Amino acid sequence: HRKLILPQLGAAGVAAHAVKKACGFEVVWGPVRAPHIKAFLSAGMSADADMRRVSFTLAERLILVPVELSLLRKYLDWALAAVWGLSGIGGQVFSFSAAWHRGSAALGALLAGVLAGCVLVPALLPWIPGRAFSVKGALVGLLLGIGAAWSSAAGPHVALWSGLALVLWSAALASFLAMHFTGSTPFTSPSGVEKEMRRAIPFQLAAAVLA
Repeated sequence: HRKLILPQLGAAGVAAHAVKKACGFEVVWGPVRAPHIKAFLSAGMSADADMRRVSFTLAERLILVPVELSLLRKYLDWALAAVWGLSGIGGQVFSFSAAWHRGSAALGALLAGVLAGCVLVPALLPWIPGRAFSVKGALVGLLLGIGAAWSSAAGPHVALWSGLALVLWSAALASFLAMHFTGSTPFTSPSGVEKEMRRAIPFQLAAAVLA
């Protein structure tokens, strides 16, 4: 045979005419999901409506969460060490008491950002306002960051103005982490992802540095 069956969602990144020219194989766009390949072949490489239908259900979105968390884990250790180290710096050069209290508040904002960007954004994706994942993540991170700041505002080592820093940190982190899901959805394009990253990362970086 001289035919190459590719998944339907691969069409965004494959030029069928270039494949034909390079190796002589004709590209045939198969079904969206691998379990339908057998029926697709039995039907003479003809796809019905079910084979072409693209879904992105809650279960399909949440299956990505453990992968994202496992990839993020190796960076969290360094982030936690930096947060607690910076939290102890003050008028007395370094205070372990301040590091513990302020570091705990910063940890709450960090976990709020991770929860917002890695879990709540994919789970609540259809209902969060905005089209860009960075905006969705920032909105959810902002809400959880406010909660983290509110819970720590009464602490003796956390000034009220520091709450704004916690909110900014949570929103920036959630916005960045939410963008990781753009390549896993059936409705985004490579060019759209690149465009969003170019626009969002400077704001995310500025918010994180300011925090």
